[in-house]
Amino acid sequence: MQKNDKKIGVYVCHCGGNISDVVDVKKVSEEASKMKNVAVARDYMFMCSEAGQKMIEDDVKSLKLDAVVVAACSPKLHELTFRNVIKRAGGNPYMYYHANIREQVSWVHEHEKEKATEKAIREVRAAVAYVANSEPLEKITVRAEKSVLIVGGGIAGMRAAIDIADMGMNAFLVEKQPFLGGMTAKFDQEIFPYGKGSLKLVNDLIEELKKRHIIVVFTNAELEELSGYIGNFLAKIRIKPRFFKESCKDSNLESICPKKVIDPETKEVRSAIMMPPFEGAYPEVPAIDTNICDFCGQCAKACSAIDLSQKEEILEIKIGAVIVATGFETYTPKQGEFGYGTEGVITLSTLTKILSKKGYLALDGKKAKSVAMIYCVGSRQEKGNQYCSRYCCSAALEAAISLQKAGTRVFHIYRDIRSYGKNEILYEKASIGGSLFLKYNPDSPPTVIKNGGKLTVKVKDLLTEGKEVDLDVDAVVLVTGMVPRENEKLNSIIKVSVGKDGFYQEVHPKLKPVETMISGIFICGTAQGPKMAVESICSASAAAAKAASLILKGYTELEPFVATVDPNLCSLSGDCIKECPYNAIYVYEYEGIGKKAKVNEAVCKGCGACVAVCPNGAIQLMGLRNIQIENMIVNAGGFND
Repeated sequence: MQKNDKKIGVYVCHCGGNISDVVDVKKVSEEASKMKNVAVARDYMFMCSEAGQKMIEDDVKSLKLDAVVVAACSPKLHELTFRNVIKRAGGNPYMYYHANIREQVSWVHEHEKEKATEKAIREVRAAVAYVANSEPLEKITVRAEKSVLIVGGGIAGMRAAIDIADMGMNAFLVEKQPFLGGMTAKFDQEIFPYGKGSLKLVNDLIEELKKRHIIVVFTNAELEELSGYIGNFLAKIRIKPRFFKESCKDSNLESICPKKVIDPETKEVRSAIMMPPFEGAYPEVPAIDTNICDFCGQCAKACSAIDLSQKEEILEIKIGAVIVATGFETYTPKQGEFGYGTEGVITLSTLTKILSKKGYLALDGKKAKSVAMIYCVGSRQEKGNQYCSRYCCSAALEAAISLQKAGTRVFHIYRDIRSYGKNEILYEKASIGGSLFLKYNPDSPPTVIKNGGKLTVKVKDLLTEGKEVDLDVDAVVLVTGMVPRENEKLNSIIKVSVGKDGFYQEVHPKLKPVETMISGIFICGTAQGPKMAVESICSASAAAAKAASLILKGYTELEPFVATVDPNLCSLSGDCIKECPYNAIYVYEYEGIGKKAKVNEAVCKGCGACVAVCPNGAIQLMGLRNIQIENMIVNAGGFND
């Protein structure tokens, strides 16, 4: 063992009986007082209480303690609490170890009190050995650009940009499509219970964007490359040409274009010229869809605002953080799934677009007198998308209420209605309006058959004890859920992990709901999973606040638990560089030594993969060096010196 003369304080918590009902904390404290380097050992009912914290703070000051051990609950709960206590007392907060004797001892050995006490003593002994071999560490300070890149110009992306600007930082908003608004702008449906249409929400956000001159908006643009690390990212933005020099409000322009296609969602004919899709759209300048246009030039002859010679640009910007708000796509049913592909069978997104334009549903010029809505299409599947898409039930009920106002009878064929929170009122309104609800078992899903000019939906209604009901309707609406966007290119650039559902993965859904494993990159909105519009807005503000907390000061502080290379031992085998999952290790020319491995502390996550593969033992993990681990094992009784 390494010899030292550190003065260590040990504090054992009763945790209100959670620990002391099983572990003899008095004995643990007494045994700790006999351990080498321990200057004081105490036990207390609640160490995390104000009185408990003051006890430690006073001891650190009066006894001039070099290090502290607290034996208590999980470090996830109070490790930071006690580090701050040491810091307030003038000590180094990293000369500390949090021994978990609740989750790892008392809660798992409640019927073995003597053994539990012995195990707790061993844990404390190991903790004392750890801090006895620790060195004072300091947080790593990294200069930070006071600007943020937001990828995605839907309601979440716009909200994040506005919040960033309101905190005095530059915001760069990049939207792949020619116009802002995302999926929310594609249909004008009321956002219940706030009495505001989705387009009104989009327009309000656009107006707020325009007021803030430190927000720079790039539409028809994509993130092409991202390098660097938290506080110091360099982004390359590819901006595609719109082929319009200025705004053009010629209503005949679309008809001049000879290229026509059927919009797969609205079922309407459109040309390659994309006029602003709604009043107040941003930007107001039209764009040409290069997926359709063959550059025949007829539009340019008719309109002087069109410039077909425009080229794409690559722009470089420096930012301190990135917020990903790329949104979602709606699920596209497979051919034949609940009759999809059959005339008269449409999706909920198609219905909402039709309703926003006409106020009623008409197919082939005929107003639908009856509609069947089939819920959970593409969601809650055993094989496929297992998650609930959250918004679908409420959106379907809202659409049903609109249909009923237009005189259409609506049948709801569902597994469960999940109009949670205040949206439960929608279920009540639809019921009062005459909707009929039929519940089916997922093992016996409904079938849709074309029967002459009508559609017949066969469903075994659980509310009538499984009696099969035949519904003859004019249209069937498949209530489709959310699926993640196809972001393969973006994923390879930002390197944020995705879950098995395909959405971006946060570090922890409760503790770090908008953070990712890549420091400085945050996620929000439906890019990380299904959400209602209000929830997307809230998560966008959360992501903006988290980004600001890191870079607003012009610098950011990182935990010091990172790998470090001893260049005198390094043989530059390259094993560490290959193994590092974060690309944090690179070749560096040391003065007088030559080329060796070096760790970028701002990128390193302290995973220790490099330590394990180094053939020379040239890499150590600060805060978890080999000597600390070895002494912990020895003192826990793992093996002898």
